[in-house]
Amino acid sequence: MSMERAKQVAYVLLRVVAGLLFFQVGAMKLFGWFGGMPPGASMTTQLWIGGALEVVGGLAIMLGLFTRPVAFILSGEMAVAYWQFHAPHGAWPVLNHGEPAVLFCFIFLYMAAQGGGDFSLDALLWRKR
Repeated sequence: MSMERAKQVAYVLLRVVAGLLFFQVGAMKLFGWFGGMPPGASMTTQLWIGGALEVVGGLAIMLGLFTRPVAFILSGEMAVAYWQFHAPHGAWPVLNHGEPAVLFCFIFLYMAAQGGGDFSLDALLWRKR
């Protein structure tokens, strides 16, 4: 396998795993899946909006669909989550349990710059045009 092919495969794995993990967090918030909170949050609450972004965005990232704009929005969501919910509890992510928010923020920021990659619906859609 060439180095370029290995990079493409590694990126697909990063995109799919990050999207799946993010989807699970949103499904926990919205649907009570995976031992999460019971469903029923009002559609106007920050919890519901975050869960909706995580479910829809996680699926889009897994599929590589509209990867750049979706990843940019999700990166912003994680930045807000970190500063609003984690940073007030201490300066360091390891102390305020904000490591996942920081990692997701920067993974999605990278994806916003990188795009969907060769193995994505974005690539399939843009090749046809």
